[in-house]
Amino acid sequence: MVTVVGIRFKKAGKIYYFDPDNIEVKKGQHVVVETARGIEYGEVVVGQKDILEADVVAPLKKVLRIATMEDEAQNQLNVDKEKEAFEICIEKITLHELDMKLIDVEYTFDNNKVIFYFTADGRIDFRELVKDLAAIFKTRIELRQIGVRDEAKMIGGLGPCGKSLCCATWLGDFEPVSIKMAKEQSLSLNPTKISGICGRLMCCLKYEHDMYLSLRENLPEVGEKILTPEGVEGIVTENNVLLECVKVRHISRPGKNGQDDKLSEDLCVYGKDSVKRMGCCRTKGKKEEEVNIYSKDIMEILKD
Repeated sequence: MVTVVGIRFKKAGKIYYFDPDNIEVKKGQHVVVETARGIEYGEVVVGQKDILEADVVAPLKKVLRIATMEDEAQNQLNVDKEKEAFEICIEKITLHELDMKLIDVEYTFDNNKVIFYFTADGRIDFRELVKDLAAIFKTRIELRQIGVRDEAKMIGGLGPCGKSLCCATWLGDFEPVSIKMAKEQSLSLNPTKISGICGRLMCCLKYEHDMYLSLRENLPEVGEKILTPEGVEGIVTENNVLLECVKVRHISRPGKNGQDDKLSEDLCVYGKDSVKRMGCCRTKGKKEEEVNIYSKDIMEILKD
């Protein structure tokens, strides 16, 4: 077991583990640590705890010290300098007529590097821009192209639900989201209804996905033939995953070889545990084909 503390360098940023190195570090404190980028200033969001060595990403860096008043002043000075650097970079981008959008600027704590985050539709030749910026700031310059999801995380905003974006407030890592998740939750496959303000599939599609998979176990699909508690065969016309029930139309007159069955007009509702599946889904193939067509169109719009 290894004793570590979890440190975050940005709001809603990824949590990194560090070795407290016998320093009494508590949650909520600010600390100075050594990272691959150099000396950094961060906040302790996970107090000291023991984890397996296999869960540690080597090498495990050490906490140098608890932040002092001077460290806090230096961090605030960097924040002020970032605002000035942002304005200067905007002017230089306009001067060089580059088709790029500046999103954020970040100084490393020791001022060893200035990182400019931007978005663009393709590759950008920013060599002359880097030369200009290096001449102004007299330090190492890094221009880093990011995606639209990272842009939304940095800028923030309100989602379709009316609340602040999850990625900008608490979501540390982006998890893969697929159109299949929307299908399994019986959501509309309209891209405008399942996309966030970044234009990609909403991260919240992932939140309840595992629960929906669990509830769908042994739940008959639409078009599937089942045996009702009355001993009458029927066809599922609708299923409700959250209530774990299905709507069924009884087969009033069986067709030949299970085809062209005549169904009753009345609908009956049954819990999934009260019906028996018969292993036949008449419309499954057709529904999957329709979903695949929708998926292809949607992914053309939402592809990274």
